[in-house]
Order: sequence, then C-alpha cells, then structure tokens
Amino acid sequence: MPSGKTTKAARGARPVVTATKPRPWGTIAAVAAVLIFAVGVFGYMFTRYEDRRAFTPTADNKDPSAHIPGVVTENYSAGRGHIGPDQRVAYDHSPPFGGPHDGTWAACNGVVYTTPVRNENMVHSLEHGAVWIAYDPGKVTGAALQSLRDRVQGSNYLMLSPYPGLDAPISLQSWGHQLKVTDAADKRIDHFIQALRLNQYTYPEIGASCDELPGLFDTAKPPPFVAAPPGPNAVPLTYSGGRGAAPGDGAAPGGTPSSGPGR
Repeated sequence: MPSGKTTKAARGARPVVTATKPRPWGTIAAVAAVLIFAVGVFGYMFTRYEDRRAFTPTADNKDPSAHIPGVVTENYSAGRGHIGPDQRVAYDHSPPFGGPHDGTWAACNGVVYTTPVRNENMVHSLEHGAVWIAYDPGKVTGAALQSLRDRVQGSNYLMLSPYPGLDAPISLQSWGHQLKVTDAADKRIDHFIQALRLNQYTYPEIGASCDELPGLFDTAKPPPFVAAPPGPNAVPLTYSGGRGAAPGDGAAPGGTPSSGPGR
C-alpha cells in the first residue's frame, strides 16, 4: 500500500525540458531575396526577348514599326535624286526622313556627332538603312543624353546628332519613318531601332555602306546644319535625277543603277 512518500528516484527526477531550435530567419530571408532577384531577372530577360521578337522584321511582319504608337510614315520612292553640296531640298518634315539628298552620305557607323549636321547628308544615310537619332541640345542633357550616346556609339547603321529648333526633345528617323518622344527612357526608342535599322523591307539601298567617305565627308568636321528655310530654288521632293554622285552608292555615273551589291 502506498505510504504517501515519494521514492528517492522520484524525488531526484528533473522535469524534462525540450529545447526549441530557433528558425534560421536570416537564411530564409536570403533565399527569398535570391528567388525574387532570379524571378526579376527572368522577367526582364523574357520581356527583352518578347520585345525583340515583336519588333524584329520578318516576311510575315515586314514593318513592325506599324505597332509603335506615334510613328509617322511617308512614301519617298518617287524622289531619291542626288544633289550637290551647295544645293538644298524642300523637305516636308523637320528633321527630314526621306527624299532627294546629297550625293555623299553622312557616316552612320555608330557616330555620335557633337555638332548639327546638314540634312541632305543625313537623309542619304537613311537610304542606306540607318536610324538617325536627333535631339534638342537645349532639352536633352546629362544622363538622358548619355543614354542616347550609349545606344549609338559603336553600333553600325546608327547615328546621333543635335538638332536645334526641334519641336520635341528627341526625334528618330529611318527612311520613310519618324518618331518623336519626350523622354530618353521611352521604350519606343529601342522598338523603333529594332524594327527599322537595316530593315530590308523599308529602305531602298540594301547592302549600302555607312562608313565615312575619305575626302568627301569628314566625321570630325561634317557639313553644317542650316536652320534657315531652303528658299525658292530648293530641289523639290519629287526630284529623282543625279544618281551616282558618290562612289560605291549603288548607281553608276550618269544615273544608271549598278547591279552589284557593293554599295
């Protein structure tokens, strides 16, 4: 019969305490941060891929710029004549993006011009498949200007130049196409370049060069931009004569188009 007294073993027993291991919150947070970063990188890369795919020309989607809001188009196929260095063209847009032009093209192999360049030389480069980014030097400076330079510098068939009196901070031109934007971070800039730079379906002279023509065009000292109206003696937009003024431009002297690809 129990005596009511506890045994020695019972008296010596200690309560059993189960230690709770702390959760590794630091590790969990680090893993979560890595996962969020990875998802962000994947999302960014996927968006970039989708943008490139959506704005890359194909036989089924020859002019992806049609899906870019704000793009203006014109058909300049009737007037692609070459003029001399002392002549001007009665362009219908500012900056111009098609029509007759100087017989010598402006170098467009990733050139960042620091001074405004004559319209007639720049338009010739558009005929070769280049994209010309023009900007108002009074409105685009600092980091915004640097972002435009970074897009252009060293990239063939791109060129950048200041354009005084521009009615928008930034204007992009390719042959027959123009887009004006207010912000250098506007995604449409990259969409325009992707859609129209060397787009074989939208510019006339496939395979034409963008390199500087020694003795005819000096990248360090290009023909200057003229802000004044061209006047009554300006060459009309329908002018189609004078082809072949510059060597290697896809036309033989006398206006007969060449058949070779070395333009």
